[in-house]
This record gives sequence, C-alpha cells and structure tokens, in this order.
Amino acid sequence: MAASLIFILFPGEPSLLLAQTRSGESRQTPSADLDIDRSQSELRPLIERYNVDRASLTRTYPLVISPTARERFRKFYTEWLDRLAALDFDRLSQDGRIDYLLFKDHLEHELRQLDIQAKQFAEVEALLPFARAIFELDDSRRRMARVDAPRTAAMLDEMRKQIDGLRRSLEERLPARASGSNGSSAPPIRRNVALRAVNMLASLRATLKNWFDSYNGYDPIFTWWIAEPYRAVDQALQNYNSFLGERMAGVSLAQSEQAQSSAPPGGPQPERARRLIRARPGDTSDIVGDPIGRDALMAELAAEMIAYTPEELIEIANKEMAWCEAEMIKASRELGYGDDWKRALEHVKNQYVEPGKQPDLIRDLALEAIDFVEKNNLVTVPPLALETWRMQMMTPERQLVNPFFTGGETISISYPTNTMSHEQKMMSMRGNNIHFARATVFHELIPGHHLQGFMAARYKPYRAPFRTPFLVEGWALYWEFLLWDMNFPKTPENRIGMLFWRMHRCARVIFSLRFHLGEWTPQQCIDFLIQRVGHEPENAIAEVRRSFDGSYEPLYQAAYLLGGLQLYALHKELVGTGKMTDRAFHDAVLKENSIPVEMIRAKLTGERLTRDFKPQWKFYDSLARP
Repeated sequence: MAASLIFILFPGEPSLLLAQTRSGESRQTPSADLDIDRSQSELRPLIERYNVDRASLTRTYPLVISPTARERFRKFYTEWLDRLAALDFDRLSQDGRIDYLLFKDHLEHELRQLDIQAKQFAEVEALLPFARAIFELDDSRRRMARVDAPRTAAMLDEMRKQIDGLRRSLEERLPARASGSNGSSAPPIRRNVALRAVNMLASLRATLKNWFDSYNGYDPIFTWWIAEPYRAVDQALQNYNSFLGERMAGVSLAQSEQAQSSAPPGGPQPERARRLIRARPGDTSDIVGDPIGRDALMAELAAEMIAYTPEELIEIANKEMAWCEAEMIKASRELGYGDDWKRALEHVKNQYVEPGKQPDLIRDLALEAIDFVEKNNLVTVPPLALETWRMQMMTPERQLVNPFFTGGETISISYPTNTMSHEQKMMSMRGNNIHFARATVFHELIPGHHLQGFMAARYKPYRAPFRTPFLVEGWALYWEFLLWDMNFPKTPENRIGMLFWRMHRCARVIFSLRFHLGEWTPQQCIDFLIQRVGHEPENAIAEVRRSFDGSYEPLYQAAYLLGGLQLYALHKELVGTGKMTDRAFHDAVLKENSIPVEMIRAKLTGERLTRDFKPQWKFYDSLARP
C-alpha cells in the first residue's frame, strides 16, 4: 500500500503532518511534539481538585507525625472516599473507571499509612515524651493564639530537665545492654526504633525552631522570657539526638543536621537518613533499616496491584537469576573463560575509560541508543526531549549512597574524583565500566527515564498521586529486556554488562523482600550482592545503604525487575500477537502516566472493570522460565 499523507488540524494550533506507513505507524515531523493531552476522564477534575486541596493541607500541617496532622488527613481522605462512592461507576468511560479505581486504591492506601505512622510513633513515644508539648506549641502557632510567655518559658525549662533526665536514664542502661542484660524489667530498645526516633526528633527540633522564629524579635516580651529557655532546650535536644543516634542506634550522625522536608502522610518520603547519618567508606554500621513485616508487605503489594505474595516474587527473581547465570556462562565461554563467568565479569570490569573521559563515553552511548530506537521505529521521541537532556558529575559524598548513574532529564555520572582513595577510585571505575555503562545510559535517558518523565509531565499529569515504581523503574528496565531481544548488545562483553544489571535487579527483589520479611540482616544483603552478583564491596554497601536508609518505600527496589516483567508480558500479549506495533504500544504506555501496569493493561485491552476490582493478573505465567 502506498504511503498517504493525512493533515490533522486543531483550532488555534499548527497543523500536524503525519506520514502514514505500511504498518499504520506515523513517522512524525518535528512539530509532532506539539501534540497535547486530550484525555476525557470524567474524574480528572475531581482528582485535580484533590491534588491542590491535599497540597494546601500539606503546607498547613507539615509536621506529619503529629496527631493533629494525622487526624486532619484521616478526615480528608475519608471525605474523598465518600465522594467517590457516590459516583455511578457503571456510567463512567474506561478512563474514568481506571481513574476511579486508582483514586480509591490511593485513598485507602493513605489511610493505612496513617495507621502505620500512628503505630510507629507509639513504638518510639517513650523515647520522645516531650513531643506532645512541641505538637501543642505548633498547633497554637497555627491557630495564631497569643503566647503566654512566662508560662511557656517555664514549660520549656521543664522540657529541658525532662530531656536531660531521660538521656541519663537511658545511658545508665547501656552497659547492662552491652552485656546482654537490661538490669531492669524494661525491654531492650531496638536499633531501628532508636533510629526512627532520631528521624522524628530532627523533625521535632525543626518544628520547635520554626515556632520560636515566628515570634522571636517581633514580640519583645516573648524574647525576654523565652530566648534563653529555648536555647537551652534546643541544646538539650541536640545532645539527646546525638546520644540516640550514636549510642542507642549505633550510627554516626552528620555534623550539620538538616531538618526533614515536609511530605504528606503516605506520600514521597523525605531523604531522612541520607541527611542525618554520615556514611563513611567501608563502614556498614550506619545501615540499620526498618523491616515492615509480611502483613505490611502484602498490603503494599495490594496497593501496587501486584497479585503475588512476597514468597512468590522471590521465587520469580530466583528463576530470572538462574536464567541470567546461564547466559553469563555462554558469554564467558565466548571470551575463553569457560564456565567461570565471574572471571569473565572481572575482564569486563577492567575495561573502563581513563579519568576525564567518562562524559564523552556517556554522550556517545546516549546518542547510540537514541539512534537505535529511532531507526527501529520503537517509540516516538519528541524533538524537545532530544534537546533537553543534560549530564552532571555525581559528588563523592553522593556516591557513598548511590555508586551508579542516576537519570531523568539530567543524567548524574558516577566516576571517582581526586579526593578518593586509590581503592575507592578503582572500585568506582570498575563498577562503572564501559559495558556496564552501555547497559544503563539508555535506562536513564532515552528511551528510559528521561523520555518517560518528559511524557508524564505532558500526558495525564493529574495522575501523579498514583505514581508507582513498578511503572517508573519497570519502564526503564523493560527496555533492557527488549533491546537484549533485538541484539543491541554487539559483543560478549556487552552482553555481560547487560546481564550484570539484570542479575542486580533480581538480587534487589530477593534481598529487599527477605530483609522486610525479617529473614536477612543488612550485612547478609551486602554479602549476597558481592558473592552472587559480583559487586565491588563499596558498591554493594552503597546499594544496601540506599535501599534501607528510609528514602525509598519498601517495595521500590523490587519494582525494577517486577515492573519490567509486567511490561514485557504486556508487550508479548499485544505486540507479540500482532495487535499493536512496537511504537503504538510504547507511545500508548507513556501516555497513561506512571500508574500500575495492570491498569495500563486494562486500558489497552479494553478489560471490563468493576467497582470492586481486585488485582489478579499473573503476568509471569506467560514468561516463566523452565
């Protein structure tokens, strides 16, 4: 069939010229990135209103651990659930039904998170008995109540005495704790609980400072009475924080503490531990973590619309790991190392660029991947997305937490600086070698995270609260699967580079779920990465530190492989059967925003959805390894 030209005109917009190809695809002109989101979901106005209302409440109640904030958000989420329940689900369009289910799932998850936060605070309340007084001061400031300066000064002085007395009391228990006996009837304080108290204490201290700064200097009576009691209690809080962190939790705190950034309950969590705990090369004492247990994992999986148990997911990861190892052996034999694939891996690790050349390598690899996806007509890449990606070098301090590249609009390049020791330099260069980089640059940029983020900002952005790492990270990892199938790796070394990362993602599922099930310690997770995947020791430490420092939700590290497998299975279902082309499939996924893959599947397949929908897609059944 000869190609034909179709002109599409929209009022007030330039024409979009689409050249129709034999397969029904369109090769778009540079003006095609002016295409706009025309989704017609009936729930879009409601969700947009919810988003701005929630943002207003978050600014008003930034202290997420306070009972006042929890109860206000509980009322807010419950009211929105009631509004949602009043809608006639059966009269909604497919997009409307998907948004209904996403919204309902989100609100129910947020309510569960409030319960979890209340339980977590109850577990540390004995270490923070003065928190209630700080909550009351913050509430009074928000109500714009007049401060009774003499009474408040006396209250602060009592708080200082309470903090100092509590620290001395806990300190007296430490020698007995070290010998294996409390010396009292009180149960021992777990490290993860002490570290949770450190994080909450940083937030409490910042809240008290904000309260003081709101009046100090503006109200002379306030300043006369309260300046000195506040200074004393702030010092007591700082001393107590250091004691809790270094003596009770056994971590080294940063010299300059930064307060936690505000986040709505259940929303993206601030990078607490990264800011409060000082990471040091070779040291694992700062890796504590806070395992959530099996019941909480099941609740999180339900919220992410994953119809598997943690144990089933670990088994899936083990099967994928075994496949990777078999492919590693094939590549190892081609390189002359026989079945000893770890020797072949060492060969690949030693192929790194010299200092100063890493940015050139990353640029060339990015352009190679872009050229590959465009030549193979795999996905639409808007010209503005091509123009706006950038790169920057990662700081040595950040590399202690994240030793590899991170990406999005800006790819952050991990490479050693002159300030690192010789051993650190070698591990960083070996861990970010040419072939490892070739397998990660397209993951971070195009067609991975940069293209994904570019489209998410432009298509159905109101769905941002429903964002899931199973799509965010799954999308980027899925491209590693697809490009492997399309022979993107040209040499055995290239294949080993890609296989290393796939094994890494299998390992993430295994070690993160086993940790949260209470089966593994952080050290066991580190050993697993070194022994089973072949990580450099410093990189393995940084990977586990990153996983459990509190800045990622419990399922985040498992989401890479599992989300990638979901998209891979959906691609097989739709593209593998000829129902969609590669480009149509990828463009359609990107325009649904970063929602659970099962909901994207419902949109692309037209699945009949009901108000009481429960996740049920066993995506691995069509992909299972023998």
